[in-house]
Formats: sequence, C-alpha cells, structure tokens
Amino acid sequence: MDVTALARDLRTGNRRALARAITLVESTRADHRAAAVDLLEAVRDDGREALRIGLSGTPGVGKSTFIESFGMMLTARGLRVAVLAVDPSSARSGGSILGDKTRMDRLSRDPGAFIRPSPSGAQLGGVASRTREAARLCEAAGFDVILIETVGVGQSETAVAWMTDLFVLLLAPAGGDELQGVKRGIMEMADLILVNKADGDLKPAAMRTCADYAGALRLLRRRDYDPPDFPKAMTVSALEENGLEDAWGEMQTLDAWRREEGHRASRRAEQAQHWFEEDVRRALLAKLATPEAQEEMAGLGTDVAGGRLTSAEAARRMLAALEGQA
Repeated sequence: MDVTALARDLRTGNRRALARAITLVESTRADHRAAAVDLLEAVRDDGREALRIGLSGTPGVGKSTFIESFGMMLTARGLRVAVLAVDPSSARSGGSILGDKTRMDRLSRDPGAFIRPSPSGAQLGGVASRTREAARLCEAAGFDVILIETVGVGQSETAVAWMTDLFVLLLAPAGGDELQGVKRGIMEMADLILVNKADGDLKPAAMRTCADYAGALRLLRRRDYDPPDFPKAMTVSALEENGLEDAWGEMQTLDAWRREEGHRASRRAEQAQHWFEEDVRRALLAKLATPEAQEEMAGLGTDVAGGRLTSAEAARRMLAALEGQA
C-alpha cells in the first residue's frame, strides 16, 4: 500500500481515501498495523483540528435520531460532520450488525457528512479499539465536527471521554432521580446532559428529569476544566428538532472557554499520553496471542488445574517465558 499517496488523498478530503484509511487502522494484520502507524505519522503535524464530541446513553434513548438531526443542523451551517458509530459485537459469533448508518438515511446522503460504523470487538468502555485513530484521520480529511456514538451500555462507558473534547450524555425521560444523578462513573464525566424525547406526552416527564439531574450536578465536585455554569442539563427533542440550536450553542461556549483557558490543549496532551499507555498494554497482551505463548499457557494451565502449581507460580513462570521470548 502506498501510504504517501493515501495520506495525500486523505488531506484533499477524499471520502474513499478516508474509508480506506480507517479500514487500514482497524486491521489487526501486522503489515497493516505497520502501514497504519506510518499513515498516522504522515498526518500528525498537519495542524488540522476538529471539535470531537462523544455521545453516550442507554440503548433506545435516541442516539442515532439525535445524531442525524444534530448533524443535519450542523451541515446546514456549512460544517463538515463525521460520525463514528460503534456497534456492539456478539459475544458468541464476534459479528456486528453495523446498522447505525441505516438509521441516519438523511444524514448519510448529505454531501457534508461522513458516517462510519465500526464493531466494538472485545473492547470495553463503549468504543472500538481504534476509534481515536479514526477520529484523527477524520481531522486530517478536513472535517469540522466529529461525533463519536458509543455502544450505549451503562454507567461505566467512559472511554469516549478520553478521546473527545466534549462528552455529551443523552438520557430518556423518567430515567432516574437525584440519587441516580449523583452516582459516580459516566455521570461525573459528562460535560452536558441532554434529556431527549422532550415532546408529546413525554415532555412533562422530560422537564422533571432535567430538573432532577440539574440538581444532582450541583452536588458533584467541580472540575478544574469547567466554567462556573458547567456541566449542565438541558432538554431536547431530536424527533421535532427542538433544543438542538441551544445545545450546540452551549457546546461552542464550553469549547471556546476551554480553548482560551488552555484546557483543551492540556486535555488533548493528557489523552495522548493515556492512549500511548493503552497501546503499550495492547502490545504486551498481543504477545500472549502467539502460538508459542498459547502453548506455554495451555501447559501451565493444565498444571494449575491439576493442583501441581499455584496460579501465582504459574503466572510467574509465564512472565519469565515471555521475557525469554523478548
């Protein structure tokens, strides 16, 4: 693969080149990983930055509907929008439906938008293993806003906060009370809480839920990288497209303040260091997947099961064997 030509096409905003580049970085083949590293190095210093927005919420809260309505609003303003949607993988077959794009039929036809579904694989935290790298490629392709839609699994889905500038949590009406709101985990990572489906018969419940969470947010410890009014809770209706302009205005306000105060740059530097450490962990775990390591693991596992070794001693021998391979 000609990485130089791919990087050149990527910088021109070529959608096919972007799709090929994301496929490359998601591949687990050794030669593809080497090419992906070269590609990411080639676009590292191009100076392009997009506003990265992470979107999470429970299944059925309307993430895809919100993204389509929100994305259409942004493209109407002349902004280029990339959507990286993470789809859950089956624990049995390992496959994914990757159907998020079909839910966004209007946005998928918009020339100012790019939608890429990816399987979560065995990755925890609601994102795919290479979502951050895919976001960097979207920046290199000249997109202005990158929306990262997580799997939607619950309160521990916080990995997306380590790869975005803003973290938006979507909630459904009557989804909890103030006690639910002060639980640690995903709630304390959110920059903006949007109570969706604030329309029709659900509007009164949405208003009450928003008030509950607004009160709960005041009980959380203030973060250094937030202005006085954040985080905050708001109501929106993705179906009727109400409240989207206000939500976008709040996102711009928060991002502008963090830029001026230097928090955005420092957060990105902290995130880069975090993912460097994650890449090292992945590389070490990959050593366990080699045939030699698997054979050694099987033998030691049999000894542990038979009571001939303790698990601690078997682990020590396994690590010694890996050091010998290195």
